[in-house]
Amino acid sequence: MTISTRRQLLASAAIIVFSRAAFGHTILGKLPWRPNEVYPPEPLGSPGWHFFTPGEAATVDAMVDRFIPADELGPGGKQAGCTVFIDRQLSGPYGTYEWLYMKGPFPADPLPSQGLQSPLTPRQQYRLGLAALNAYCRGKYDNRAFAQLDADAQDKLLDGMEKGEVQLPEFSARMLFGTVLANTMEGFFADPIYGGNRDMAGWKLIGFPGTRYDYRDVMQNPNKPYSLPPVGLKGRVSADRSPT
Repeated sequence: MTISTRRQLLASAAIIVFSRAAFGHTILGKLPWRPNEVYPPEPLGSPGWHFFTPGEAATVDAMVDRFIPADELGPGGKQAGCTVFIDRQLSGPYGTYEWLYMKGPFPADPLPSQGLQSPLTPRQQYRLGLAALNAYCRGKYDNRAFAQLDADAQDKLLDGMEKGEVQLPEFSARMLFGTVLANTMEGFFADPIYGGNRDMAGWKLIGFPGTRYDYRDVMQNPNKPYSLPPVGLKGRVSADRSPT
């Protein structure tokens, strides 16, 4: 995956990703479920990293900035808050898969329709995967972690992970690549209330109007450009600008 095609990938995947990420994974879960019960989104919460260690956050920052590099169209993944989004999701129910069936068997070669087949929760995937990635980098790049590599080396390594050509110690490079890429796209297009899509950069990129109360005035004027800025669940106020 080259830099020149990454933003094109994000733009083409935006509608698919938004359908599962617009309101994030972190919502209140209560059992038993009752009809007509509403679970409002949790606020972003206190500053600082909720799951990542500083070293893990630096690695994810570097990865999301290669998946979505800053260019003339907008900010990169780090500036857009993708790492903050992932950190908050991992600290909530998504991180433990507490709402999913997590018992085996897990097919070694699953069909695409079967989705992820692993006993590892997202928290475990990140903790083990990021450690394996940095161990690989230190062994191959003069004791430097992933975040310390230059952009070209990071791109080459990520490309090898995506293709299955890079073998991390005791962890699937393709699983780590796919998980971080998917969560990065979710963070780039989710409502800013969840920490990503800072200043609604993802929505501005694809022209998504957000969660405005109603569009009756627009519907009454068809075939005219929509010029209003996007609106999130908390209005036009973006999420916290810094995780620390």
